Amino acid sequence: MSNNTEILEQSVAQQSSVGSKTVTWKTDPAHSNVQFSIRHMVIAEVTGKFKEFDAALIQHSGDFSGSEISATIKAASITTENADRDKHLASPDFFDVEQYPELSFVSRSFDKVDNDRYVVKGDLTIHGVTKPVEIRTIFFGQAVDPWGNLRAGFKGTTSINRFDFGLQWNQTIETGGLLVGKTADITLNLEFIRQK
Repeated sequence: MSNNTEILEQSVAQQSSVGSKTVTWKTDPAHSNVQFSIRHMVIAEVTGKFKEFDAALIQHSGDFSGSEISATIKAASITTENADRDKHLASPDFFDVEQYPELSFVSRSFDKVDNDRYVVKGDLTIHGVTKPVEIRTIFFGQAVDPWGNLRAGFKGTTSINRFDFGLQWNQTIETGGLLVGKTADITLNLEFIRQK
């Protein structure tokens, strides 16, 4: 049996009896990303991401139910691979990164709904406005890397109305539709490393 397999089996055994003991996990930014997409002129989608973010997960049970998660995102790290658009998104018309440098999320519940699926509910703060959101989450499992670190992978998706957070800049195009859609679809691919 390899050393990495032993580490994984020992971890699974330990987590099955987590009980009152907590386990802390931190994101690996090199293998995680925070992406979004939004409609442009009704007929297409623009995608982007935030390059700087951090998240911590506090595990209270072996199957991750009841866990707590918190995250912060640097608003100025937004990129859509277009310098002019990114400058506009950082301006007071949208994120106003000088006045509101961070986006944040703090969970209120972390409920298992199926074998590998969870619903995470919590408070999302953007542009100084806090609203409740629900994140549909898939747990991809755990593995030990070549350096003996235990990792766990999750994918979360949610949709928000940007107008709810004060990001209301827009223009109407000649067909009557909006230049920038109201609904932003968010995808979180997070790979966590268990802290020793």
